[in-house]
Amino acid sequence: MIKKFIRKILGVKSRAEAAAAKRKPTVLNAKEHGIDPQLLSSNAIRVTSTLQENGFKAFVVGGAVRDLLLGVKPKDFDIATNATPDQVKRLFRRAFIIGKRFQIVHVMFGQDLLEVTTFRGAAVDSAPKDEHGRVLRDNTFGEQFEDAARRDFTINAMYYDPATQSVLDYHGGIADIRKKTLRIIGVPEERYREDPVRMLRVVRFAAKLQFTIDEATRAPIPVMAPLINNVPTARVFDEMLKLLMSGHAMACLQQLRKAGLHHGLMPLLDVVLEQPMGERFVTLALANTDERIRQGKPVSPGFLFASLLWHQVVEKWNAYKAAGEFAIPALHLAADDVLNKQTDSLALQRKIGSDMRDIWAMQPRFEKRVGKTPYKMLEHPRLRAGYDFLLLRCASGELDAELGEWWTAFMEGDSEQREHLLTVKPKDTGIVKKRPPRRRAPRKPVAE
Repeated sequence: MIKKFIRKILGVKSRAEAAAAKRKPTVLNAKEHGIDPQLLSSNAIRVTSTLQENGFKAFVVGGAVRDLLLGVKPKDFDIATNATPDQVKRLFRRAFIIGKRFQIVHVMFGQDLLEVTTFRGAAVDSAPKDEHGRVLRDNTFGEQFEDAARRDFTINAMYYDPATQSVLDYHGGIADIRKKTLRIIGVPEERYREDPVRMLRVVRFAAKLQFTIDEATRAPIPVMAPLINNVPTARVFDEMLKLLMSGHAMACLQQLRKAGLHHGLMPLLDVVLEQPMGERFVTLALANTDERIRQGKPVSPGFLFASLLWHQVVEKWNAYKAAGEFAIPALHLAADDVLNKQTDSLALQRKIGSDMRDIWAMQPRFEKRVGKTPYKMLEHPRLRAGYDFLLLRCASGELDAELGEWWTAFMEGDSEQREHLLTVKPKDTGIVKKRPPRRRAPRKPVAE
């Protein structure tokens, strides 16, 4: 009784009271949070209402809520519920349970995919981990407040109920959004050790949202960056794609370098960006990608990675030619070297690697503007990508602009105009002409 009186006077909460407080979210109504219901997906409402009608809790969660609070229409809608994966699957005709590390349900409506996740319980010490502390598998279900604590950042740990138009905020996410601050939930070192990919996500969100990274969240990253090497390369590649196709690619790469995370992800990126021509080329390529994303146009991962790694190819290409190799075989050898190295570190998919190789291999052929070669190029299935790549090379100063202008005229012209272009003597493009054939030296791998 006396202890209770003292706590009341001093405002000190007991452990039980403190724990209970963590379980109670701040609830904001429509007027307080200002979310526009028109920005919601009809299928997201359909999923939450179906689950609620069957006696379950269901909320739009994560990045979708964050975007709604920022007045942006989300690209994807994730749903969190207290229904188990099997219970969710039984309620929808096209629902599929996926995942090993943590089971989730994909609910399909035509081409629209919604991810439905059961509330995750508090992390348990018995969950399988690797020798570095990364959680390998954790299918522990729990309460909503536990699920909120398991999410990565405060701005991604809010829940929106379309039925009541209320937002549930367990970790001060609303305040951090208003302060434009990115803050991890829990002890940063522990959270990064559980899943090192969170360090890449910090960079992506900070660049995309133009938020400041909280000092406690940012400080451990340079020291813990090597842990990313323990993550499966496929996951790292997926995160890199999200980062580069976020619409703020250059800002993301700058954040990567600032945080010390680029080593191993993009080898030699520093070298490329320190060379005037290389920096201009990469900057133009990323600006082009960002603009296409803002306009809602498709972006080719193959084109993007071909651009980022082009100057590594050029360096090795020149080295092979200096060793006595002919230009075309030298280019193929250089492409092999770069792709083999990047496949190991970034798990480049075969289709993406094939597209990159096609784009690179077309470049010398654009310089041959005689006979039937230009007409054969028009039939190439990757012509547009190769041509756009050529224009980037011209815009960066690597090639004379006249070459790009000639190909633009040739591709847009009729048969008579094309024939005329073939008869016009090209201006001096500054391209080094091929030397007379000489005896080929034995092939030797170029030193890294």
